[in-house]
Amino acid sequence: MIQSLLIANRGEIACRVIRTARELGIRTIAVYSDADAQALHVREADEAVHIGPSPTRESYLVGEKILAAARQTGAEAIHPGYGFLSENAEFAQAVIDAGIVWVGPNPSSITAMGLKDAAKTLMAEAGVPVTPGYMGANQEPDFLAAEAAKIGYPVLIKAVAGGGGKGMRLVEDPGDFIDALASCKREAAASFGNAHVLIEKYIASPRHIEVQVFGDKHGNVLHLFERDCSLQRRHQKVIEEAPAPGMDAATREALCAAAVRAAKAVDYVGAGTIEFIADGSGALDAERIWFMEMNTRLQVEHPVTEEITGVDLVEWQLRVASGEALPLSQEDLTIDGWAMEARLYAEDPAKGFLPSIGRLELLQFGEAEGGRIDTGVYEGAEVSPFYDPMIAKVIAWGEDREEARERLGEMLEDSAVWPVRTNASFLVKALQHPDFAAGKVDTGLIGRDGEALAEPPVPSADVLQAAAQALVPVTLAPGLRLNAPAARSAWFVLDGEKVEIELVGEGSDEPATGVLVTEQGQAWLLAPWRRDGAHGAAAGSGAILAPMPGKVIAVDVAQGQAVTKGQKLLTLEAMKMEHTLTAPFDGVVAELNASAGQQVQVDALLVKIEETE
Repeated sequence: MIQSLLIANRGEIACRVIRTARELGIRTIAVYSDADAQALHVREADEAVHIGPSPTRESYLVGEKILAAARQTGAEAIHPGYGFLSENAEFAQAVIDAGIVWVGPNPSSITAMGLKDAAKTLMAEAGVPVTPGYMGANQEPDFLAAEAAKIGYPVLIKAVAGGGGKGMRLVEDPGDFIDALASCKREAAASFGNAHVLIEKYIASPRHIEVQVFGDKHGNVLHLFERDCSLQRRHQKVIEEAPAPGMDAATREALCAAAVRAAKAVDYVGAGTIEFIADGSGALDAERIWFMEMNTRLQVEHPVTEEITGVDLVEWQLRVASGEALPLSQEDLTIDGWAMEARLYAEDPAKGFLPSIGRLELLQFGEAEGGRIDTGVYEGAEVSPFYDPMIAKVIAWGEDREEARERLGEMLEDSAVWPVRTNASFLVKALQHPDFAAGKVDTGLIGRDGEALAEPPVPSADVLQAAAQALVPVTLAPGLRLNAPAARSAWFVLDGEKVEIELVGEGSDEPATGVLVTEQGQAWLLAPWRRDGAHGAAAGSGAILAPMPGKVIAVDVAQGQAVTKGQKLLTLEAMKMEHTLTAPFDGVVAELNASAGQQVQVDALLVKIEETE
């Protein structure tokens, strides 16, 4: 077994790897950027090495700095986690050439499966079914548009080096193809350094089902069953579960056998995932399930597989990298119960899921039997604008799907974060959606019903009343009424909105200046109303402010131009994603303070729209 391990990553996955390594008695080394100097993974590791400024391209994506840190600390092995350099074949080879153990697949396997077009060709040759599409080298827009027409709309444009939902666009109308292609290529180049795309047929009712595979250096390859990751928003996974709803034994056997064939075709070593797209318009059928891609690393959603198999996948990674054979055979593995995972993000669903950054003054995770929290932050930590805004993975296990779903909902409802906004309420509503509850989920569910799911929650009257009592001096408490509780109304401010709350009973001897209200996985600040309006709600001024620090990559309007409600004004790139800012109402561009390529800070006035009568 290796004795020392450098984790070339950050956040939740770095903490996850450190936890298992510690249990195995392995010394751990963290790396960190300026923004992560006080991060949880730095605190939990035995050693930590600074590797540069906050931007990933100057720190976590610089292989030379990672290798220098490994040499400096005498690290015997490097675990890449997921994202960053985890699927970079050149870095993997550099690690091996430096005489350091690479906790991952062979560089040749990464190369073979790293580009979606080449991987699909290879899988077809191995007898694994693939979706129809164009995977060639010609990247001329007009040529690709013609290929899309041959395939038949709707189509997906996908970055060949993509992942995590980035560099992917759904196109339903031929007239939108060229613009979608340009946007996809920009995002792909920014995220992966490769603007090359492929075109594939879009399945109308798709389900995303993936199989966990594992190989060792002795030629053994097995699977650890499937996961269903169909609940997605903009091609990014929201809630994952294992096993997949509606999967019968025969279909599971065929699907998992195809995944093992795929892994063997590239002599796979370590943890990997074979992703499939299934036609969800009817019952699952092996004849209507096709290969999409392979992720040559550990997946974000690996805990649900761990929960139903009892296997520590990180431990297996470390043992296989050390040269050991797989600890179990295929016959030893069985499915026990059901597991679900929700990705709790620092983002505001009510504002188009824009990331929310800042200090985590309150961080409270709900608990439940069979519950698990994988996180990379702590109360008092900062959510940075430089990285993925994940707060935690909330995982629940149950004897069956319904028990796992209920437990996960309880954990999310009992969680609270302040003042950073989260998607907790959105996740709870998604779990309660009738189709999800029934196991009838395709990747378009959130696209169809997302507006209702994103509707901001409102705290209950009882909770607000109890909080309001703490803000009212006892001398101003309601007068007594015969045979009835004392009651009257008072005005307060709830997150900037003026609200009237009925007061019942006594006030407080020492009234607070503000009370934090937590319910339904959300948090609100309740404060006394002041006549000077210091706590008043901001009026809709037509000012378009930068929701976070970022780079303006496109401006679609000009000074003095008439615009309509919902019209695109500009595109901001932040946290490796493109965010479109639109007009709040019909009007005229009165101010334009943004230009393509400009770096802007949070709350910077970018555009001001004056309403037209």
